[in-house]
Amino acid sequence: MLLNNISITIKAMIDIAFVWILAYAVLKNLKNNVKMVFLLKGIIILLIVKIISDYFDLKTTGVILEYILTWGVLALIIIFQPEIRNGLEQLGKKQIITRHRSLTLDEREKVVYEIMNSIDYMRKAKIGGLIVIEREVSLSDYIEKSKTLDADISSELLISIFFPRNPLHDGGVIIQGNKIMSAGTVFPISLNGKINKKLGTRHRAALGISEESDCIAIVVSEETGKISIAIEGVLNYNLSIDDARMILVEELKPKKELLLDEGQEDEREDDNYEKE
Repeated sequence: MLLNNISITIKAMIDIAFVWILAYAVLKNLKNNVKMVFLLKGIIILLIVKIISDYFDLKTTGVILEYILTWGVLALIIIFQPEIRNGLEQLGKKQIITRHRSLTLDEREKVVYEIMNSIDYMRKAKIGGLIVIEREVSLSDYIEKSKTLDADISSELLISIFFPRNPLHDGGVIIQGNKIMSAGTVFPISLNGKINKKLGTRHRAALGISEESDCIAIVVSEETGKISIAIEGVLNYNLSIDDARMILVEELKPKKELLLDEGQEDEREDDNYEKE
């Protein structure tokens, strides 16, 4: 009897854990998808109205809402089929070991050095560019549809790709680990209505791909030479070269290294406290 109760409790705990993991994954993927956020808000409003109509016994409103909730699920699947497909594809693209995480400290420093050298040159010369760095979510679909390079990263190569009149300068570049994997890549344009209308296609593409994946998208404006970085659907606009370098260094750190840094800081604080 006791073993049976323990088994039931364990099963219930596993069941709840799976539900929480599923809810977390859904919410994490929803937060940067503008369409799905609006959809979620609409569903919440309908549920609130349904609760109010049931409480006050509003029969006509209740019947209408019953029909909406009954057939609405099928309608939503049809209407938002691309978003649902993209979400499932994104889950399938998750990589257990990412290429940038396998880089040594020296290799990461070289990647940052070469990228920032090219960015510094392009901003001074007002050469437009879009550099996307892959992280956990694979960008292989975009690589396959663009010009594959698979070349060692160098500032000279990056500058030459975005140099005016180069056939590939209009698209973006994808970096995997310490390799320039593709050039001339076309990325989805963000549909976020809050974007400044003065921002061009490169900025919207950087924001669009950062909404679909966890990549780092670096933009250099052709008109102003200003540097921007898009991460998780947020565009950090008009950054200084030092701020851009700092963001890149921090974002490319593996999670284990970030935890180690925080632990080292805590140890230093403890040591200082003991000295005092």
